[in-house]
Amino acid sequence: MSLRFALLAILRVGPLSGYDLQKQFHQSVGHVWHAPDSQIYPELRKMETDGLIEGEEQTRGERGTRRVYHVTDAGERAFLEWMESPLDYQRVRDPAHLRAAYLESATPAAAREFLERHIAHWESELEQFDGELTHIANLSNPMLTRRLAVTPDEDRERTIEFKRFAYEGLAERARVEIEWARRGLELLDRLY
Repeated sequence: MSLRFALLAILRVGPLSGYDLQKQFHQSVGHVWHAPDSQIYPELRKMETDGLIEGEEQTRGERGTRRVYHVTDAGERAFLEWMESPLDYQRVRDPAHLRAAYLESATPAAAREFLERHIAHWESELEQFDGELTHIANLSNPMLTRRLAVTPDEDRERTIEFKRFAYEGLAERARVEIEWARRGLELLDRLY
Protein backbone atom coordinates (compact mmCIF):
# COMPACT_ATOMS: atom_id res chain seq x y z
CA MET A 1 0.00 0.00 0.00
CA SER A 2 2.89 2.42 0.51
CA LEU A 3 3.37 2.76 -3.26
CA ARG A 4 -0.11 4.27 -3.40
CA PHE A 5 0.78 6.88 -0.81
CA ALA A 6 4.14 7.61 -2.41
CA LEU A 7 2.32 8.34 -5.69
CA LEU A 8 -0.26 10.47 -3.90
CA ALA A 9 2.54 12.43 -2.21
CA ILE A 10 3.99 13.35 -5.59
CA LEU A 11 0.66 14.11 -7.23
CA ARG A 12 -0.43 16.34 -4.34
CA VAL A 13 2.14 18.85 -5.62
CA GLY A 14 0.42 19.05 -9.00
CA PRO A 15 -0.91 17.04 -11.93
CA LEU A 16 1.51 14.83 -13.87
CA SER A 17 1.40 12.38 -16.72
CA GLY A 18 2.31 8.79 -15.96
CA TYR A 19 5.70 9.28 -17.62
CA ASP A 20 6.45 12.47 -15.64
CA LEU A 21 5.23 10.79 -12.47
CA GLN A 22 7.66 7.92 -13.03
CA LYS A 23 10.53 10.39 -13.47
CA GLN A 24 9.59 12.31 -10.33
CA PHE A 25 9.17 9.04 -8.43
CA HIS A 26 12.68 7.83 -9.24
CA GLN A 27 14.24 11.24 -8.54
CA SER A 28 12.64 11.65 -5.12
CA VAL A 29 10.45 9.01 -3.49
CA GLY A 30 12.45 6.25 -5.17
CA HIS A 31 15.23 6.82 -2.65
CA VAL A 32 12.95 5.69 0.17
CA TRP A 33 10.47 3.42 -1.61
CA HIS A 34 11.57 1.27 -4.53
CA ALA A 35 9.01 0.34 -7.16
CA PRO A 36 9.73 -0.74 -10.70
CA ASP A 37 7.96 1.10 -13.52
CA SER A 38 5.89 -2.03 -14.10
CA GLN A 39 4.14 -1.44 -10.74
CA ILE A 40 3.43 2.26 -11.15
CA TYR A 41 0.92 2.19 -14.01
CA PRO A 42 -1.18 -0.67 -12.57
CA GLU A 43 -1.28 1.17 -9.24
CA LEU A 44 -2.38 4.37 -10.98
CA ARG A 45 -5.26 2.44 -12.58
CA LYS A 46 -6.27 1.01 -9.18
CA MET A 47 -6.08 4.45 -7.59
CA GLU A 48 -8.26 5.87 -10.34
CA THR A 49 -10.79 3.05 -9.89
CA ASP A 50 -10.78 3.73 -6.14
CA GLY A 51 -11.47 7.42 -6.77
CA LEU A 52 -8.19 8.64 -5.25
CA ILE A 53 -7.00 10.23 -8.49
CA GLU A 54 -8.56 11.31 -11.75
CA GLY A 55 -6.94 11.04 -15.11
CA GLU A 56 -7.74 13.16 -18.11
CA GLU A 57 -6.58 12.77 -21.68
CA GLN A 58 -4.56 15.69 -23.01
CA THR A 59 -3.58 16.22 -26.61
CA ARG A 60 0.11 15.84 -27.22
CA GLY A 61 1.37 16.80 -30.65
CA GLU A 62 -0.75 16.24 -33.73
CA ARG A 63 -1.83 12.66 -33.06
CA GLY A 64 -0.77 11.77 -29.58
CA THR A 65 -2.45 12.01 -26.23
CA ARG A 66 -1.25 11.52 -22.73
CA ARG A 67 -3.10 10.87 -19.52
CA VAL A 68 -2.53 13.44 -16.79
CA TYR A 69 -3.43 12.52 -13.21
CA HIS A 70 -4.43 14.70 -10.29
CA VAL A 71 -5.47 13.94 -6.72
CA THR A 72 -9.16 13.99 -5.87
CA ASP A 73 -10.60 15.16 -2.56
CA ALA A 74 -10.90 11.48 -1.59
CA GLY A 75 -7.23 10.99 -2.45
CA GLU A 76 -6.24 13.99 -0.35
CA ARG A 77 -8.25 12.63 2.60
CA ALA A 78 -6.74 9.15 2.19
CA PHE A 79 -3.22 10.59 2.13
CA LEU A 80 -3.80 12.71 5.24
CA GLU A 81 -5.42 9.77 7.07
CA TRP A 82 -2.38 7.64 6.19
CA MET A 83 -0.06 10.35 7.53
CA GLU A 84 -2.01 10.45 10.80
CA SER A 85 -2.27 6.67 11.28
CA PRO A 86 0.30 4.57 13.15
CA LEU A 87 2.92 3.05 10.89
CA ASP A 88 2.56 -0.69 10.38
CA TYR A 89 6.15 -1.87 10.68
CA GLN A 90 7.03 -4.96 8.68
CA ARG A 91 9.55 -7.59 9.63
CA VAL A 92 12.85 -6.99 7.87
CA ARG A 93 13.98 -9.15 4.99
CA ASP A 94 17.67 -8.47 4.75
CA PRO A 95 19.64 -10.82 2.50
CA ALA A 96 22.99 -9.26 3.43
CA HIS A 97 22.58 -9.81 7.16
CA LEU A 98 21.11 -13.26 6.54
CA ARG A 99 24.22 -14.18 4.55
CA ALA A 100 26.49 -12.68 7.20
CA ALA A 101 24.96 -14.98 9.81
CA TYR A 102 26.34 -17.97 7.84
CA LEU A 103 29.64 -16.62 6.51
CA GLU A 104 31.51 -19.50 8.13
CA SER A 105 30.16 -21.61 5.25
CA ALA A 106 31.81 -19.39 2.62
CA THR A 107 35.45 -19.39 1.67
CA PRO A 108 37.40 -16.49 3.12
CA ALA A 109 37.77 -15.05 -0.39
CA ALA A 110 34.00 -15.22 -1.03
CA ALA A 111 33.26 -13.72 2.38
CA ARG A 112 35.72 -10.89 1.73
CA GLU A 113 34.21 -10.22 -1.70
CA PHE A 114 30.70 -10.16 -0.20
CA LEU A 115 31.72 -7.61 2.45
CA GLU A 116 33.68 -5.45 -0.01
CA ARG A 117 30.69 -5.39 -2.39
CA HIS A 118 28.45 -4.47 0.54
CA ILE A 119 30.72 -1.54 1.33
CA ALA A 120 30.80 -0.44 -2.32
CA HIS A 121 27.00 -0.63 -2.56
CA TRP A 122 26.45 1.48 0.54
CA GLU A 123 29.19 3.95 -0.41
CA SER A 124 27.32 4.49 -3.68
CA GLU A 125 24.04 4.94 -1.79
CA LEU A 126 25.73 7.35 0.62
CA GLU A 127 27.03 9.39 -2.30
CA GLN A 128 23.48 9.68 -3.66
CA PHE A 129 22.03 10.62 -0.26
CA ASP A 130 24.76 13.21 0.33
CA GLY A 131 24.05 14.57 -3.15
CA GLU A 132 20.37 14.91 -2.30
CA LEU A 133 21.28 16.68 0.94
CA THR A 134 23.34 19.14 -1.13
CA HIS A 135 20.36 19.66 -3.48
CA ILE A 136 18.13 20.26 -0.47
CA ALA A 137 20.57 22.78 1.01
CA ASN A 138 20.81 24.57 -2.34
CA LEU A 139 17.06 24.24 -3.01
CA SER A 140 17.94 22.58 -6.31
CA ASN A 141 16.11 19.28 -5.80
CA PRO A 142 13.43 19.27 -8.57
CA MET A 143 10.69 17.67 -6.46
CA LEU A 144 11.41 19.91 -3.50
CA THR A 145 11.30 22.95 -5.81
CA ARG A 146 7.88 21.82 -7.09
CA ARG A 147 6.65 21.29 -3.54
CA LEU A 148 7.88 24.67 -2.37
CA ALA A 149 6.18 26.39 -5.30
CA VAL A 150 2.79 25.32 -3.90
CA THR A 151 3.69 25.51 -0.21
CA PRO A 152 2.52 28.47 1.87
CA ASP A 153 5.41 30.62 3.12
CA GLU A 154 4.76 29.65 6.75
CA ASP A 155 5.24 25.93 5.89
CA ARG A 156 8.35 26.22 3.72
CA GLU A 157 10.90 25.74 6.51
CA ARG A 158 9.13 22.61 7.80
CA THR A 159 8.98 21.18 4.28
CA ILE A 160 12.71 21.71 3.79
CA GLU A 161 13.72 20.49 7.24
CA PHE A 162 11.69 17.28 7.11
CA LYS A 163 13.06 16.50 3.65
CA ARG A 164 16.57 17.04 5.06
CA PHE A 165 15.71 14.91 8.10
CA ALA A 166 14.64 11.98 5.88
CA TYR A 167 17.85 12.05 3.84
CA GLU A 168 20.05 12.47 6.91
CA GLY A 169 18.50 9.24 8.22
CA LEU A 170 19.22 7.46 4.94
CA ALA A 171 22.82 8.72 4.96
CA GLU A 172 23.28 7.59 8.55
CA ARG A 173 21.92 4.12 7.69
CA ALA A 174 24.44 3.90 4.84
CA ARG A 175 27.31 4.87 7.16
CA VAL A 176 26.23 2.20 9.67
CA GLU A 177 26.15 -0.49 6.94
CA ILE A 178 29.61 0.55 5.72
CA GLU A 179 31.03 0.42 9.25
CA TRP A 180 29.36 -2.96 9.90
CA ALA A 181 30.93 -4.47 6.78
CA ARG A 182 34.34 -3.02 7.68
CA ARG A 183 34.07 -4.71 11.08
CA GLY A 184 33.25 -7.90 9.17
CA LEU A 185 36.48 -7.57 7.20
CA GLU A 186 38.39 -7.14 10.47
CA LEU A 187 36.65 -10.24 11.81
CA LEU A 188 37.72 -12.20 8.73
CA ASP A 189 41.32 -11.11 9.24
CA ARG A 190 41.17 -12.19 12.86
CA LEU A 191 39.51 -15.56 12.24
CA TYR A 192 41.48 -16.72 9.19
